[in-house]
Amino acid sequence: MPARTPVISIVHTDGGDDAFLVYLKAAREHHSQAKIARHLKVDPRTIRRWEARQSLPPAYVVHALQQLLPLDRPVEGEATFNFIDLFAGIGGIRRAFESIGGRCVFTSEWDGYAQKTYAENFRDGHAINGDVTQVQARDIPDHDVLLAGFPCQPFSIAGVSKKNALGKAHGFACETQGTLFFDVARIIAEKRPRAFLLENVKNLMSHDRGRTFDVIKRTLAEELGYYIHARIIDGAHFVPQHRERILIVGFREPVSFDFDALPLPPKGQHILKEILHRADGTEPVLPWDEGRFFEHAQNKVQDKYTLTDKLWRYLQEYAEKHRAKGNGFGFGLVTPDNVARTLSARYYKDGSEILVYQGDNKNPRRLTPRECARLMGFPDTYRIPVSDTRAYKQFGNSVVVDVMLHVAKLMRPYLEADSLEQPELPLRYIAA
Repeated sequence: MPARTPVISIVHTDGGDDAFLVYLKAAREHHSQAKIARHLKVDPRTIRRWEARQSLPPAYVVHALQQLLPLDRPVEGEATFNFIDLFAGIGGIRRAFESIGGRCVFTSEWDGYAQKTYAENFRDGHAINGDVTQVQARDIPDHDVLLAGFPCQPFSIAGVSKKNALGKAHGFACETQGTLFFDVARIIAEKRPRAFLLENVKNLMSHDRGRTFDVIKRTLAEELGYYIHARIIDGAHFVPQHRERILIVGFREPVSFDFDALPLPPKGQHILKEILHRADGTEPVLPWDEGRFFEHAQNKVQDKYTLTDKLWRYLQEYAEKHRAKGNGFGFGLVTPDNVARTLSARYYKDGSEILVYQGDNKNPRRLTPRECARLMGFPDTYRIPVSDTRAYKQFGNSVVVDVMLHVAKLMRPYLEADSLEQPELPLRYIAA
């Protein structure tokens, strides 16, 4: 295992009333009972009843109490492995690897709004680094696992062709220079982590007529010497959304990791009813949402998410125009029993890819940002501190957390072992 870097973090999101009492005691060391009550939006007497175990606190309270703790609170217990989070977005991949016992020791995300959301949900002792291209690889803490959802970019082959003609050697620094994948590669080359997980859009395999993926495979396997495994997985196995993404897993040593050992539930088992706001009085009250998305007094989604007559008319006319031309462009009208199209970063523009049917006499509506969070597998404890526009972009660019969690569990046996001894047969997925 690499040398441990002292990183401070508490991001546990489960644990029942015992966890509540632990966090409440920690919060009381820094804040008055009255301030804690205001933060939780409850009466102080309610907190006293929770302390006396006369009633159970809602599940969100543990997470809410974490927000009151100082950033330099020490980690409880030893992490199983350390990882870094590159092109971190809003932390979807991180959530998965923390849940299997990992600890994040370095984060990089260039977008300031994504940084705000990330910092609100992950309170670390390390700063969020901005532009990874400006970070020296030697300055990054040692780690066992590198995580990166890097952008898909073409690689220039002009320099490579010239060197080939001159008979000169070239490597990944030549082939990938100027792309963000280069930064992933240079960090792997410098730090030599035990394993990595890279995530990208499905089209990475066919991008630039397959040349992009060929360069990536050659760089990781031939130049850097890692044993790689790639698989396209549809998020519809775990959430009510079709979202195909390619995952590239690499190990420094030969192991019997096998994507075929990953059990994928049948598609269609999860439908939109699971993530839509409930108008029957059972929608959970989330104090941190502050009524932005749902009116509990009237048991309905805020009216602002219903399309205006002008926008709804435009979308229908646009769809009809393309339908007449034999094109498939148009809006996606869904009901609670459906599986949605892919949520994209452009959803903020008109919401056309996923419009929720509200009856024949009412225009459809967009998903709310909270519903988008659920659609991507984020729990209701996940906070959304940015505007709706920014939130739509962030969730549209994120990963399906459940997909990452299942892949993380498949990788876990090879991350926890003291040595990477190859088993005779592939280790099966551990569900616990």
